[in-house]
Amino acid sequence: MTRQRRIAVTSPQTRLALAGRRTGVPAVPPHLAPADAERARRIHRRQLRHALTVLGLLAALLLGLPLLLVAAPGLDEVRLGGIPVSWLAVAVLPYPVLALLARWQLRRAERTERPDRPPGVRE
Repeated sequence: MTRQRRIAVTSPQTRLALAGRRTGVPAVPPHLAPADAERARRIHRRQLRHALTVLGLLAALLLGLPLLLVAAPGLDEVRLGGIPVSWLAVAVLPYPVLALLARWQLRRAERTERPDRPPGVRE
């Protein structure tokens, strides 16, 4: 019995994305007008910059919280409702902060994509 050769079927957008990954330059779909392609590049750069900012804040939270607890061992003695504050800081504090960071990032990304922004206006 002979095996049939497998063929990968991908969309043109997938091929463009993979080509951009290999070259290091984001690929622009060929059907975009030059002005739209430039706007897409600007939006991509701005959103990437915003995402890196949020990622830095997330790293500061996740790395800073243990450092804070090491620097302030007295938080183990302080209790809130019978639970050490250091435990609450690890178990409760990060989640609302993560939700706020996610909401902030989403709003900034949506604001960046909004076409009604005048050119050159930054937030």
